[in-house]
Amino acid sequence: MVKIRLRRKGRIHNPVYDIVAMDARSRRDGAYLERLGYYDPNTSPSTISIDPKSALYWLGVGAQPTEIVRQLLSYEGILLRKAMAHKGKTETEIEDMVKKHKEVATARHGRLKAARKKRDADRAKAAAKAAEAPVVEAAPVAAAEEAPAETAE
Repeated sequence: MVKIRLRRKGRIHNPVYDIVAMDARSRRDGAYLERLGYYDPNTSPSTISIDPKSALYWLGVGAQPTEIVRQLLSYEGILLRKAMAHKGKTETEIEDMVKKHKEVATARHGRLKAARKKRDADRAKAAAKAAEAPVVEAAPVAAAEEAPAETAE
């Protein structure tokens, strides 16, 4: 079975990945059939470059993408291209749909990034406020325990 998966490259703590078609039994960084593109998660936003014709060919002959590669293919609009071609759309319609999809995905990335930044700022503000609040000391419990309890007769 052929898989489309990531092949790690780069330095320690600075990975860069090739997106490759390879036999499922091969090692992660072993021999591959064809290099389809690359993925660099160290940039913001991540750099993704995939040859759509090669990717569509391998998907067409039955290659199975791993979960991460499936997400990358979806983000780049390659899975959308495959679905639209299967429905019989023309090349110009497919290009328009992919362009619109990329705009929506980029806008979503920006919104989520802003929301994460706001959430982190709110957490930092709450932590600073909690550290600033005075500590309430507990009432002395030992004095109450030493006094003998009165008995009712």
